[in-house]
Amino acid sequence: MAEGDAGSDQRQNEEIEAMAAIYGEEWCVIDDCAKIFCIRISDDIDDPKWTLCLQVMLPNEYPGTAPPVYQLNAPWLQGQERADLSNSLEEIYIQNIGESILYLWVEKIRDVLIQKSQMTEPGPDVKKKTEEEDIECGDDLILACQPENPVKALDFDVSENRTEIEELPPIDHGIPITDRRSTFQAHLAPVVCPKQVKMVLAKLYENKKIASATHNIYAYRIYCEDKQTFLQDCEDDGETAAGGRLLHLMEILNVRNVMVVVSRWYGGILLGPDRFKHINNCARNILVEKNYTSSPEESSKTLGKNKKVRKDKKRSEH
Repeated sequence: MAEGDAGSDQRQNEEIEAMAAIYGEEWCVIDDCAKIFCIRISDDIDDPKWTLCLQVMLPNEYPGTAPPVYQLNAPWLQGQERADLSNSLEEIYIQNIGESILYLWVEKIRDVLIQKSQMTEPGPDVKKKTEEEDIECGDDLILACQPENPVKALDFDVSENRTEIEELPPIDHGIPITDRRSTFQAHLAPVVCPKQVKMVLAKLYENKKIASATHNIYAYRIYCEDKQTFLQDCEDDGETAAGGRLLHLMEILNVRNVMVVVSRWYGGILLGPDRFKHINNCARNILVEKNYTSSPEESSKTLGKNKKVRKDKKRSEH
């Protein structure tokens, strides 16, 4: 590695660590090796009216001579409003060439959202929350409460004029990742209806080892051709925010008609944020292995299409 590349890599790592520390769960690692990250930005963390997801890929030349490759994702961001925000981010880069700018970008976007929330019109997070979600903001789909039995809790309403597939789909198992005595393993199955999701979970729980896992986190995405929408949901199973992060990864990789379950066997040593990295890496590895997604670089080019997704079932408010 050239001396300049080593310096850029060190500066990138320092910036990534700082961003993770500043923004916590809003900061999501999509692919560590390819330096792809996503941050969910809201006008108000506790009561969001406007939300935008900023995805960035850090090229080797950043921050020295090249800007981050970025994508702005929000269903309401279109036309002149999108152009104005993009121009603002590019102006920040020009004014700070050679410097780390991710924090400046995030806070600029937050300022824009705050200004927007002060206008009289309600935001999409207020008026559409029960019907539609932006494809890049899957953290909104985190289950509000943890059921004692995640299989029994999947009480789906499937009366949607869709042909139910009664067969249990094939289930593949990924290569385990072990870190400090905790082990993570992904399981994948093709699914085309919610009933198959329930069947896959029931089948997995027949395995005593999987049933005894500390957490069985899962997410799925089903594409409804007739409505051109996604039916999707996720489950933390006690690992707070892990299901939402897993679904977020699947959205960014733009996969469809697939379910991923990640089992974690806790080894007695707290892993901190590394546990989310292992969950996502397990999931991404098996999705790539089974040809559900292209390379991270190619996937990043397909983002930004405003697709509607529906929650799989109505949630009670808490």
